[in-house]
Amino acid sequence: MKLVFIEGPGKRDPIKKYLGPEYVVFPTKGHVRDLPANSFAIDLDNNFEPTYEIIPSKKSTVAELKKLAEKADAIYLASDPDREGEAIAWHLATILGLDKNAPVRTAFNEISKKAVNASIQNPKPINYNLVNAQQGRRVLDRIMGYKLSPLLSKKIQSRLSAGRVQSVTLKLIVDREKAIQAFVPQEYWVVSAELSKDKQKFKADLIQYKDKKIEIHSKEEVDDVLKTIEVADYVVSAVKRQIAYSKPPAPYITSSLQQDALSKLKMTVQGYTRCAQSLYEGVMIAGEGKTPLVTYIRTDSTRLSLDSQFMAKEYIVANFGEKYHPGKFNEFATKQNAQDAHEAIRPINLKYTPEYLQGKIDKQYLKLYTLIFNRFIASQMSWAQYDSLTVDISAGDYKFRASGKALIFEGYTKIVKPQEEEKNGINIPSLTENELVKKEKIKTEQKYTKPPVRFTTGTLTHEMEVQGIGRPSTYGATITTLFNREYIKQVKNALQPTELGIKVTEYLEEYFKSAMDIKFTADMEKELDDVELGKAKWQDIVEKFYSDFSKQLDYASKMSNVSLTKAAPEPSDVKCEKCGAMMVYRDGKFGKFLACSNYPQCKNTKNLNSITETGICPKCGGVVSAKHNKKGTTFFGCENYPKCDYISWDLPLADPCPKCGNKTLFKKFGKAKQSIYCSSKGCGYAKN
Repeated sequence: MKLVFIEGPGKRDPIKKYLGPEYVVFPTKGHVRDLPANSFAIDLDNNFEPTYEIIPSKKSTVAELKKLAEKADAIYLASDPDREGEAIAWHLATILGLDKNAPVRTAFNEISKKAVNASIQNPKPINYNLVNAQQGRRVLDRIMGYKLSPLLSKKIQSRLSAGRVQSVTLKLIVDREKAIQAFVPQEYWVVSAELSKDKQKFKADLIQYKDKKIEIHSKEEVDDVLKTIEVADYVVSAVKRQIAYSKPPAPYITSSLQQDALSKLKMTVQGYTRCAQSLYEGVMIAGEGKTPLVTYIRTDSTRLSLDSQFMAKEYIVANFGEKYHPGKFNEFATKQNAQDAHEAIRPINLKYTPEYLQGKIDKQYLKLYTLIFNRFIASQMSWAQYDSLTVDISAGDYKFRASGKALIFEGYTKIVKPQEEEKNGINIPSLTENELVKKEKIKTEQKYTKPPVRFTTGTLTHEMEVQGIGRPSTYGATITTLFNREYIKQVKNALQPTELGIKVTEYLEEYFKSAMDIKFTADMEKELDDVELGKAKWQDIVEKFYSDFSKQLDYASKMSNVSLTKAAPEPSDVKCEKCGAMMVYRDGKFGKFLACSNYPQCKNTKNLNSITETGICPKCGGVVSAKHNKKGTTFFGCENYPKCDYISWDLPLADPCPKCGNKTLFKKFGKAKQSIYCSSKGCGYAKN
């Protein structure tokens, strides 16, 4: 009997089918040995030596695997092909007393007959560089979590936790929220010209003044520009026509697949994790049984095997034609420090097209599989080609630009659309340099800069990847922990920190600056990568971290506790017109406001802005009133926000202009006086 240990029970049946009856496939269901849950288990005085124990819930599993091992003629440790899988293999080898250098390690990137049998026939010794990299991360996480969590629970509130990756991820969310609250809208204007040649009209945008990028921040500046461009000749100064190319997207890695699953398929983190794991381990196909469909789902490499590239070429030529394959295989750069042990995420067998699987597998599985299938095929297709035209038009010292792009060869866009839809055709007449074009009209538009947007789960995982925080396989678990600890909440689709999350972050930033430094955390990940490559010792990395951390811990433990109790609201002499209770003053996102003391039974509130006048929104007709940002700056916003995003520095009035009749009157509130003016071009009406 030959014994094969795997992690997940979901892949036992297909592996056993591929190996045959002489093999017993035993799933450990993850780790069987780990640091104990109820003790620190790191010897700080002995080079951070960890003490492991059998996980209590896995004692019966260990007893069973030992019995099987005693009867086995050969043992293979086929845990997942990553650091955690290598560590599991090492723990199993230690428990079973296997030779440290015995060739017992087998790992496969896909659960196919070819890959499984090839791995079993070519076992290797355990890779201790991978094991050490996992041990270093585990010890770092234990030190920070075990030492910080009790401190937070003592200083702020019971049952709190901190973590090396968790706390820095929370900081990203908190920092974004603070940036939103501190945001002050900045006014800017966009100027465009409608031009024509031989009655064919086209639009050009103002981009430069005297060869420098132009920025217009007030109506006064717009008026100065208009004085010139209204009377100037419009002369074509440059015409650039070329073939533009768009490269196919890289095949999926863990982070990019998760981001698309969350944003395009609207999956939850838990739903994505379940579907992806099932596609790897095997899903039930009607009439065929349990079948693995994709390669290993935890990878940050865009590399594809040569076999898979030939497989893609055959599919592309058969379904789309020779011209849709580039001839030479497309290759993609893998980010620095990526673990390149296995391929990108791709289908195992192209027999299983999304069309073939329609109605044969669960709809959620099919949606995620379709993303993977199409992205893999697209990655090996020809580049898309566009006819691109850019025309610069001078008006005195000002320069306008018109551009367009027309698709002339679909290439990979036949199956996967680009992130941003390309413009539909080129709506620009045939022009030559030094040619005069006719100005039809000038259009000006007042706009305001918008605050940063809150993270969604998808954009947060992307930011974690960009910043180098954690590993793709841990992103989902990290975000789930933040929810479970009530450090963040979901508002619509966005992630928002709770008051507790903000307090915890501010406390950690005050006393543990290095541990909360994003670059420090990312650099530590790179150092762990060096351990995997055999270039560094994990103990040295832990020592470097702990020398500063222990001093910060001692200092923080001596400082006073943090109070989460809000100050009692200040009473007012204003009666609530809805329920008759007295109202109280409360602090809100935009400063003080009046709220009913009978909250939550009565949710009536009143704005305390010194400017009480209201206006009419020119975009949607809603009520516009004065508001304050966190710095106390007054601006005017629509009551229908966020559906309507209208904001202005001046109050739009409902009355029409007495001079021109247009509904363009604004009221400006200054320190010394107030004035009313008409914003309609050329009117000039003003009144103090």
